[in-house]
Amino acid sequence: MKTRAAVLQRTDATHPYAESRPLVVEELTLAVPGPGEVLVRVGAAGVCHSDLSVVDGVRPRPVPMVLGHEAAGVVEEVGAGVAHVAAGDHVVFAFVPSCGDCVPCLSGRPALCERGAVTNTAGTLLAGTRPFTRADGSPVNQHLGVSAFAERTVAAAASVVKVPSDLPLDQAALFGCALLTGVGAVLNTAKVAPGSTALIVGLGGVGLASVMGARLAGCTQVIAVDTDKGKFDLAEQVGATAVITGDAYAVERVREITGGGVDYAFEAAGHPSALATAYAATGRGGTTVGIGLPHPTARFELPALSLVAEERRLVGSYMGSAVPRRDIPRYVELFREGRLPVDKLAGGTWRLDQVNEAMDALAGGAVARQLLLPEPR
Repeated sequence: MKTRAAVLQRTDATHPYAESRPLVVEELTLAVPGPGEVLVRVGAAGVCHSDLSVVDGVRPRPVPMVLGHEAAGVVEEVGAGVAHVAAGDHVVFAFVPSCGDCVPCLSGRPALCERGAVTNTAGTLLAGTRPFTRADGSPVNQHLGVSAFAERTVAAAASVVKVPSDLPLDQAALFGCALLTGVGAVLNTAKVAPGSTALIVGLGGVGLASVMGARLAGCTQVIAVDTDKGKFDLAEQVGATAVITGDAYAVERVREITGGGVDYAFEAAGHPSALATAYAATGRGGTTVGIGLPHPTARFELPALSLVAEERRLVGSYMGSAVPRRDIPRYVELFREGRLPVDKLAGGTWRLDQVNEAMDALAGGAVARQLLLPEPR
């Protein structure tokens, strides 16, 4: 079938993207779903920093590529062997497909799926295929097994999770990355204890979701840090008890508020300086969690003695250490109970052919999540 999709042509474009146009909306041919795959009509797709980091070359990926990894839609067709979803089901995408057979998958850690990591880097589905092709027959790469900046897409069935059909798709999309990653880092990776104190450095969609997760976990103090004061109001709306400007005095202020540092600090900016701030603001015996994705060449230094003498922990969290088919339905129910204010994260909406403008809004520090709303023909 034919479908329109936003194809990333190159990764050397300059800002503003509305002028350099690294993404071009093209009509592509989309293959029918093979065994273990599903065809999904995309209802909404979040524009995430992980997409932006591919556009600006921070996260090297093969091009041309149909971008988009945080999304929700409606299943239109399933391939052979697919049993957990059917045509008509509403689904949320998970950006790491789980093969179910490797050691991490069998150990209950599908976010670290070995085969999923290989195929995501290569720009293919789990089966090694590329379902999008151009008119000349040349293949177009897949982004994280999803490629949701399109009217329709084909993904591995392992990449989709069924959600209630009355959940608006523009809200459902946010559960696939922002919520899965941010809330998961708090609940799954750090296993935050009630009554603790928490710090979140970086207030994009994932950072704001981490704020929600910290409140959900029962933290008495949730301190939010960002260099952009325009994000402070939303941080307070979703649960921050204090907001601090990310400057040279941020660590000192956190230590003053908490009397020595937080129990748990989460870095959600993807910069070594933000991770350094989070680590420095963590108290004795505390845990620092890295969530943001830095440039592959970035390095981070820490006072090594503190790891031992202060019994500190420094850990990474990818996709919130999530089990998507377990966690996404849980988070949806918590949202419905009013305990995860996901709806507050939804920001500006854009048409598919405005994808470059949406990228500019994100790069410019737009508050809340920018959403692409494809309109399939």
